[in-house]
Amino acid sequence: MGRNHHKLKNNLEEFRRAAGLTQQDLSQKAEVSRKSINAIENGIYVPSTVLALKIAKTLKCKVEDLFKLPL
Repeated sequence: MGRNHHKLKNNLEEFRRAAGLTQQDLSQKAEVSRKSINAIENGIYVPSTVLALKIAKTLKCKVEDLFKLPL
C-alpha cells in the first residue's frame, strides 16, 4: 500500500447499496471475505487490482467509479 492511500476516495458502499447487496452478498460474488469488503469500505484496506476488478465487475461499474484519487 502506498503511504497516501488515506487520500483515496472510496464509493464502494454507495455502489454496493445501490445494487441491493449486503457486504456478505458482495463478498461471496467477489470471492473474498466479508471482513475484506468491510475493511475496504472503511478505508482500512486498499484492494489489489484483481480484487478491485472483480468487485467492479460484480457491481457492473468501472474501478474508477469505486476508487478515485483526489485531483
